[in-house]
Amino acid sequence: MKKFYSLLMMVVALLCGAGMANGQESEEVRHFKETKIKAEQGDADAQYTLGGMYALGHGVPKDNVEAVKWIRKAAEQGLAHAQYNLGNMYNKGRGVPKDYAEAVKWYRKAAEQGDAEAQHNLGVGYFNGEGVPKDEVESYAWHLLAKANGIKESSEKISDLEKRLTAEQMEKGQARAAELHRLIKERKENPKPSVESP
Repeated sequence: MKKFYSLLMMVVALLCGAGMANGQESEEVRHFKETKIKAEQGDADAQYTLGGMYALGHGVPKDNVEAVKWIRKAAEQGLAHAQYNLGNMYNKGRGVPKDYAEAVKWYRKAAEQGDAEAQHNLGVGYFNGEGVPKDEVESYAWHLLAKANGIKESSEKISDLEKRLTAEQMEKGQARAAELHRLIKERKENPKPSVESP
């Protein structure tokens, strides 16, 4: 009888544990479903969140292709962090073929809105010549902006570039950074066409 009672208690414990796990899962699934409804109605924040849920497998099986689909919808509506993350998806080849030019396109859109991480990645692209022609002066300018916006990694890139650039090139890069800062500020105040590189 003791064995039966012990076995019964184990079964009850397992069932209770499973119920708690299912409760957590159903909460995650419920959140996914609510987010998807908002995303399908065109809510850019919900589209971005839904893309993240697919990318991480929260409330739904992980699916990078579906993640890109929803992040792109948010990015096309102008959500800067979605643009940055779409650039990352292209840069790393997650859910889409690796494409540095496409990554730079999305990093630029986010960087032009003041997204510091995108500014840093755009600087890296110019430094390495990935997706854009190699241009250390342009890289320096974007890294100066990213550093001013709190990206520590850009400080390292700036130090490296300052060892490679002439005084005249650094001056050009600083002037370009000041121009970009002004244009980005104006764009935030009055949305305009994209900031083009020289």
